[in-house]
Amino acid sequence: MHRRLSLLLLAAALVATASLAGAPAQDPLTVGPGIYRLVLENERVRVLEARFQPGQKIGPHAHPDHVVVVTSPGKLVVTAASGKTQEIDGKVGDTFFIAAQTHSAQNVGTTEFVCVVTELKGKYKAKDEASPRPGTTDVQQGKVDG
Repeated sequence: MHRRLSLLLLAAALVATASLAGAPAQDPLTVGPGIYRLVLENERVRVLEARFQPGQKIGPHAHPDHVVVVTSPGKLVVTAASGKTQEIDGKVGDTFFIAAQTHSAQNVGTTEFVCVVTELKGKYKAKDEASPRPGTTDVQQGKVDG
């Protein structure tokens, strides 16, 4: 009886672990409630503010296509689901388009890094891959003068 119960519990644990391993990344508000806060949301966009203290990290989370505007300068390392990393040395006003992706991030600078993230709703959903072109982060940069 105990052996059967032990095997049943072991099987249940393995199934749960396997399902978590293939689970998509979570919402940044859930994964990083001390980093992300909701600013505005409607049927077309969701606007978030992200505040990373020096050394602060956020685990894997997903965004649909999104635009990031740096409001307080700093250095952030973004690690795609593929493992590829990219360091962003953001200056105030720097603006980035980032295709739908799952990633983690860490402030590797000595100052607070603050940005506004505008997620686009609709056709493009976050993917478990790094981007539509695996191995890239699909970041396009512009600048807001201010």
